[in-house]
Amino acid sequence: MKVKVIPVLEDNYMYLIIEEHTREAVAVDVAVPKRLLDIAGREGVSLTTVLTTHHHWDHTRGNAELVHLRPGLEVMGADERICALTRRLAHGEELRFGAIHVRCLLTPGHTTGHMSYFLWEDECPDPPALFSGDALSVAGCGWHLEDTAQQMYQSLTKILGTLPPQTKVFCGHEHTLSNLEFAQKVEPRNGHVQAKLSWAQKRDDDDIPTVPSTLGEELLYNPFLRVTEDPVREFTGQVAPVQVLEVLCRERARFQTALEPPQPQVRALLALQWGLLSTPQEK
Repeated sequence: MKVKVIPVLEDNYMYLIIEEHTREAVAVDVAVPKRLLDIAGREGVSLTTVLTTHHHWDHTRGNAELVHLRPGLEVMGADERICALTRRLAHGEELRFGAIHVRCLLTPGHTTGHMSYFLWEDECPDPPALFSGDALSVAGCGWHLEDTAQQMYQSLTKILGTLPPQTKVFCGHEHTLSNLEFAQKVEPRNGHVQAKLSWAQKRDDDDIPTVPSTLGEELLYNPFLRVTEDPVREFTGQVAPVQVLEVLCRERARFQTALEPPQPQVRALLALQWGLLSTPQEK
């Protein structure tokens, strides 16, 4: 199993997963379809399936165009709001692409229909992989909640948190620096946070992705997976894990607002570049 990490839009990732024996490929969260097809062509693989983690536009905006360009392509996910969806998946359902197994893990919180995908190969020494979308990111999570904090807690701790610690985590966004800066605010004496932050700053300087991490690493520095740790409880002023998580999400939102105040003109320009808005001449 080979994973191509493809940065797109402002800070998104889409992925091309290649079964190296059959040369079949599966894409995750298609935002820029022509770029994906260019890479698939260079790799000499046949794209058969799109796995979508959730319905937000930056994870699905390429689905319709991709289906138009590749008739018969399967678009799978758990939420009927996903653009061009052809097959709705259920929690625990398993798929097979050549030697690659896929277990579908419903992880509500960021959205009610968020699905994460756990992949592995039989008799392969490589660690398994998790494509977590916005449920879990490097040192963070999708802290804008459509669902409840209780659901997010269940998703993070009872579903994702119980996967093998060597699992590679491929998330939906490059938010690592700001996530670690917040984690440092939560746990200023956590040496794992400090070391990861220094590493991420170097990667950012060199314009290199910070994905993947591993689940075992996340348990050391991701505050959203450390809701029972005393320093995290002290930061939130709460003891019950769900309440700790709820306060963390609220404080993370405030931290982001202070870090990057809204810039409507910049966002409008990006929307034009991504094809989300039309110019007056195009209307």
